[in-house]
Amino acid sequence: MKILVVGSGGREHAIIKKIKENKNVECIYALPGNAGMEDDAICVDIKASDLDGIVRFAEESKVDYAVVAPDDPLVAGCVDRLSSKGIPCFGPDAKAAIIEGSKVFSKELMKKYGIPTAAYEVFSDASNALEYVENCSIPVVVKADGLALGKGVIIAMTREEAKAAIVTIMEEKKFGASGNEIVIEEFLEGPEVSVLSFTDGKVIKPMISSMDHKRALDGDRGLNTGGMGTIAPNPYYTEAVAAECMEKIFLPTVKAMNAEGRSFKGCLYFGLMITKDGPKVIEYNCRFGDPEAQVVLPLLKSDLLTVMKATTDGTLAETPVEFYDESACCVIMASEGYPASYKKGFELNIPADVAGNVFVAGAERKDGLLVTNGGRVLGATAVADDLPLAVEEAYELVSRISFENAFYRKDIGARALKAMEE
Repeated sequence: MKILVVGSGGREHAIIKKIKENKNVECIYALPGNAGMEDDAICVDIKASDLDGIVRFAEESKVDYAVVAPDDPLVAGCVDRLSSKGIPCFGPDAKAAIIEGSKVFSKELMKKYGIPTAAYEVFSDASNALEYVENCSIPVVVKADGLALGKGVIIAMTREEAKAAIVTIMEEKKFGASGNEIVIEEFLEGPEVSVLSFTDGKVIKPMISSMDHKRALDGDRGLNTGGMGTIAPNPYYTEAVAAECMEKIFLPTVKAMNAEGRSFKGCLYFGLMITKDGPKVIEYNCRFGDPEAQVVLPLLKSDLLTVMKATTDGTLAETPVEFYDESACCVIMASEGYPASYKKGFELNIPADVAGNVFVAGAERKDGLLVTNGGRVLGATAVADDLPLAVEEAYELVSRISFENAFYRKDIGARALKAMEE
């Protein structure tokens, strides 16, 4: 089989490595991929946003199955375009991808169908939003409606910060048209849990839970990032919590999307907070999380391609989705200064015996050398019998990888380990 994977980051590298385990896979094309994936896929210089180019290449190369991994092409209708040419895909069509593409849509969906989430208000006028935060409870969370590279969410601890967030998003248009509307919602407290799930629009099969570390610096300080590391499973996601989520959140979401004529097939990501009133939805994503995929997929015992095709074919109910009874830790190595300004172009040294545990997100080939080409450069993932050992082994991997201006958090997994002791 010829497989096409759209995307270029660590998430896509994790997907590619897992798909490679299927013996029927002849070759994998990564569009555009990055130079750090070259041992696992054929990288083709077609951007994930170039839907015409993707469809043309898929047809010319006689691709058997496509995986559209990033949010932008999903929301733009990449799956619709490929499917119309007879190429089966993993991922939702544009009608379903709106669950991530519009926070206003997702909040209204949850409100309509009684899915637990934070109380909220929607604004399309900055002056009305500014007036609202004069008297609302503080802290609040201000969210741009559309896609914003995972950075369109601002937690405002004071009224001044809330006003500044509104101005940044709606008036200064930091995130472009994504900020034409905003959601202002109540600030929830409790441990966060990420649960990715496979669904064919009829049944839903959650993957192993994980915990992301969004802030740039140790102790959950600094700017929000795309994610500085992850662990799995998440100790806060107990069997009781999982059962409640299935009953009140997961199944109701699938049914709600069907009722709206937007049947969701692919990977539906639930960003949850375990509050004193039970689990609530912080956000939906219409695809694998990054870097959550880098700890969840290495723990997947079942064949990934087989499960993906089952979501497309509507046969997920009969398809086993099993995970190893182990733990995983991923530490992201980034360029110093990320997520603000940073330098790139530094030689990247990944020993051959470590490469199998590394998912490269930002690298290119220059004068024959592999060099850094992004904020988040790579994720080093270790799988072990328990979480303490996985954390230890992940940092051992990091110690053997080098590039100038590398930085990473030293406390990935610390919160989870502490929770396990309580």
